Amino acid sequence: MEVRPVRDDQWSIVEWMWQAYRNDMAHMLTGSLPWSDGRYKHEPLDAHPGSDGHAGFLGWHPHPQQGVDAPVGLALVDGIGGERRSITAFWVVPGARRSGWGRQLALDVIGRYPGPWTIAFQHDNAGAGRFWRGVAQDAFGDGWTEEERPVPDRPELPPDHWIESP
Repeated sequence: MEVRPVRDDQWSIVEWMWQAYRNDMAHMLTGSLPWSDGRYKHEPLDAHPGSDGHAGFLGWHPHPQQGVDAPVGLALVDGIGGERRSITAFWVVPGARRSGWGRQLALDVIGRYPGPWTIAFQHDNAGAGRFWRGVAQDAFGDGWTEEERPVPDRPELPPDHWIESP
């Protein structure tokens, strides 16, 4: 797998992958239904193309039937150039999970931006917890912490988990 920044002409690929990501997460996000146009909420993407402090990355791997590169993972980052960087979206296609490509994508992206990081995940997503704790250990050694924080404006939901590096 090769990790590449999203080019200006590739944001439509990110938008397609975003829909798959949101669909994949819908069972964990209370009230997560598509809008009337059939798409899931996409406003978080609006800050990314061409904006300072934001970046997008795609993981590419040759498609097993076509032989041409196909996107297998997505990572969106904000806070670049600021005090703390953050993974705002991260998703690996189901057919590529447990291949090591997700860890490769995460570590590549984190490695591009030295400094403090924040990575959040939902309490009920046990797989994400194992994944991000392993990535944090690989990326930051013992220099990271994890805490639970309430979900803003959603007191009925369990708190999210937040990993932070110094």
